[in-house]
Amino acid sequence: MQFEVWAPLTDRVALRLGDAAYEMARDPDRDGWWVAEAPAADGDRYGFRLGEDPVVRPDPRGRRLPDGPDGLSAVVDVESLAQGGPAASPGVRLQDAVLYELHVGTFTRDGTFDAAAARLPHLVSLGVTHVELMPVCPFPGRHGWGYDGIAPWAVHEPYGGPAGLARFVDAAHAAGLGVVLDVVHNHLGPWGNHLPAFGPYFTDTHHTPWGAAVNLDAPGSDEVRAYLIGSALAWLRDYRIDGLRLDAVHALADERALTFLEELSAAVDALAAETGRPLFLIAESDRCDPRTTTPRAAGGQGLHAQWNDDFHHALHAALTGESQAYYADFAEAPLAALAKTLTRAFFHDGTWSSFRGRTHGRPVDRRRTPAHRFLGYGQTHDQIGNRALGDRLSASLTPGLLACAAAAVLTGPFVPMLFMGEEWGAGTPWQYFTDHPDPGLAEAVRTGRRREFAAHGWKAEEVPDPQDPATRDRSCLDWAEPERDPHARLLAWYRTLVRLRRGHPDLRDPDLASVRVAYDEERRWLTFRRGDVRVVLNLSDEPATIALGRNGVRVLAAWEPVDHPGPDGRLHVPAHTPVLLAP
Repeated sequence: MQFEVWAPLTDRVALRLGDAAYEMARDPDRDGWWVAEAPAADGDRYGFRLGEDPVVRPDPRGRRLPDGPDGLSAVVDVESLAQGGPAASPGVRLQDAVLYELHVGTFTRDGTFDAAAARLPHLVSLGVTHVELMPVCPFPGRHGWGYDGIAPWAVHEPYGGPAGLARFVDAAHAAGLGVVLDVVHNHLGPWGNHLPAFGPYFTDTHHTPWGAAVNLDAPGSDEVRAYLIGSALAWLRDYRIDGLRLDAVHALADERALTFLEELSAAVDALAAETGRPLFLIAESDRCDPRTTTPRAAGGQGLHAQWNDDFHHALHAALTGESQAYYADFAEAPLAALAKTLTRAFFHDGTWSSFRGRTHGRPVDRRRTPAHRFLGYGQTHDQIGNRALGDRLSASLTPGLLACAAAAVLTGPFVPMLFMGEEWGAGTPWQYFTDHPDPGLAEAVRTGRRREFAAHGWKAEEVPDPQDPATRDRSCLDWAEPERDPHARLLAWYRTLVRLRRGHPDLRDPDLASVRVAYDEERRWLTFRRGDVRVVLNLSDEPATIALGRNGVRVLAAWEPVDHPGPDGRLHVPAHTPVLLAP
């Protein structure tokens, strides 16, 4: 077996494989690379010694860290990972998708890939098309969100390691579900991170909220880019994952003419063409810049979609009345903000942002930009877990308002995404939790989080301790809830909406310019039209009578009983009720 490693900062590299040691030779064709041949089998532990340093370090491209982030790598037989073959993938296009964001460690109490796979029949009955896994790369301890991972090629061992992920993908594909994986390229966790010893993976040229930036444009960045792109392609090729969600691409410090995101999107498109599978990239970006998803040939970065936080913020402000922080601009006239995002995608399209203290964003060209370039959602891991108490919408809204939120997401113009448990109005919170073995880092995280929320009026003792195992335990879904009301009723409503979306082509129409919206800010109702389908949301505490015009529509579905509109076209809608109508 050939072992290789990029280590341009040293004049000697030794491979440690089990109890044996092998001197590595420079690769004459690749500057900074070292190679060695050695007999090895699946599961064998190995690592590298750099120069005279006695520390044996894990492989930066290692696929498995069986003893955790600070342990040695283990050999993985990559060809044995995916047994189902490429045909097992359902091949659903992004524009036809309904995504379901899932955290492996709290989706079930066991917190493993196999336990999550056992719950896939629930997702099939819900009607979603893709499972979006939060990051699964190794991170400190057993439990965490996964955004402080340190090995972009490996899989968190407590979840089940590489074999567990492969089994999950096989099970999802067999159930007709695609799999999307959340990956983090903008930073890596500090604990157990050996990359700086190998090469210039980081640069002081830029700084991020997490410290030194990943080196995308300084000397040595060609290899760093290849390292990250290689890991991305490995998820798609070797595990047959169907798409990647790219965390916080606005934090990728990159001043090169050909950006990392363009290079990555070109590589993914090439792999899609090679395999005949509809692979895609979804960006998280706070820039409100349509160039993120504009095709490369038209001067954009070529990502296939991006999260639309503006839609979320408008919907959240309309439902809750919250006006703190970034909700402030949306809360001034929340239904007007929601109407704007439904028709123009971004609220901030060159408008003033009080949160940023400047104008922000760029308009979307609705004639050239399909709605499926954007994901719409009412809840995500960020928008729940980054609240002081990790409280879901279900903690403060009536079931009727939760039903309104579901209708806005699942019948709106964007690709819908749900966060695990929202489909039944889960009563469990989803809080921020960590399991850092380093006491100093653990205390820094604990103190920093409490300091952050103290600025917003929270007492320190009210903010859950991220290191307390009970914080993670509280965040695990309660799978007894979907069987009883009011959860069962809300779950049935979500299933109805997903079925209607998949059954009505008008609800998947990508033409943003065709969306028509009317609203009454004071009376708190909003309607929008998707082709022949009309959606009415009464967010008010009072019933509303809404004039739809003489158009012969009838009720398709409603949260509370609603009569068909009369000959005068007037619809009488109970409080906190969504209604769908069609000819």
